[in-house]
Amino acid sequence: MSVRRLADEAVQPPTFAFSEDNARWAERKIAEYPAGRQQSAVIPLLMRAQDQDGWISRAAIESIAKMLGMPYIRVLEVATFYTQFQLKPVGTRAHIQVCGTTPCMLRGAEDIRSVCQRKIHPEPFHLNDDGTLSWEEVECLGACVNAPMVAIFHDTYEDLTPARMEEIIDAFAAGRGDTVRPGPQIARIYSAPEAGASTLTEEPTARRERTAPLPSPAAPAQAAQPAAAAPAQEPTTPGRKREVSEEAAPAIKSPGGPETKVTTAEAEAERNDAGASSLAADTDAMRPGATGAESPAGKIDEGRAPDKPVANAPGDGASAAGVEDRPARKVRKQLLDRPEGPADNLKLITGIGPGIEKALNEIGIVTYAQLGKLTQEQIALVEGELGFRGRVARDNWLAQADALAVGGIEEYRRRFGKDPR
Repeated sequence: MSVRRLADEAVQPPTFAFSEDNARWAERKIAEYPAGRQQSAVIPLLMRAQDQDGWISRAAIESIAKMLGMPYIRVLEVATFYTQFQLKPVGTRAHIQVCGTTPCMLRGAEDIRSVCQRKIHPEPFHLNDDGTLSWEEVECLGACVNAPMVAIFHDTYEDLTPARMEEIIDAFAAGRGDTVRPGPQIARIYSAPEAGASTLTEEPTARRERTAPLPSPAAPAQAAQPAAAAPAQEPTTPGRKREVSEEAAPAIKSPGGPETKVTTAEAEAERNDAGASSLAADTDAMRPGATGAESPAGKIDEGRAPDKPVANAPGDGASAAGVEDRPARKVRKQLLDRPEGPADNLKLITGIGPGIEKALNEIGIVTYAQLGKLTQEQIALVEGELGFRGRVARDNWLAQADALAVGGIEEYRRRFGKDPR
């Protein structure tokens, strides 16, 4: 970055003061910041001073420093660091910032700069003969799609040609800069295509809608099932739209089937524990000697709402369309003997959230002591059951659990220098 210094003493005004309107604005701006943080208003106040006088003088820096209770050097550091602040007088009617970054350069920025050199001054930061215009070259101004472009004070002028740049300079030189329309100088809206929008042309809908699935051929057979197995649902017709409440439980995609709702409690648990959402639906094949047997009878199927009908298994002669539910979450095997007594709060261990804690409890791990003494064989079984590899070592579960088992939070703090989460 080039060295930026204040203007020569010869052009420095002896004093600076905000106008009455700007002084009131400055008081309101300072009051927006909490007590003890009012110095955060330094950039807005510097910009307001520049808008008032056209540039930042030494007197303006000193005045703002007094208003904010800051050392002069701190305000000077801000003013000289950010290139948005002009440290010497610029054109009173227009100071033109020509973007010279690659996109604009490829689209003719050099020709735009040549126009400024010819009509204002060959060198940047020099005023024209009557002191109304000046220019400089800057880095990206943020409208690369509309290159080449320039900024004049707070407005940008894009999609320029040398001829159009000359017209803009002439208008500002004559005091008619307010007649020039900012933004693209061709027939386009913002950064949209010149010929008009070609995508996303449909009108947005006011409500969320989803097309109901076609009725299943197996519907008559399912109608004969006891009412307790499948509660009555609103009939649907082909192509009918049904409104979805914003408060409805989140939908989860079923493999090869439509979206289905899950209970609010389950959705909350999955949101709270990102690791639990990545658990495999079936991890039997990951354990040595596993046969892929299904969940024992009598277990509660926690993978679906209790009032939802069980999905038809593939190949049982019934179509899954319209009735397929989310695959049931497997009830995990108990790998370790669960000790008697209360369970520990395993969520204090970094890397274990509500979902993983529940999974660990299901396989028999309920205390810090158990978790801290796992063998490598047991770790492999646990990680296979939970559906991720390397998690125990990566998050250092054993060391964390051992500290909590030995001396609770105090021991954890002594070993790791912080509180458990």
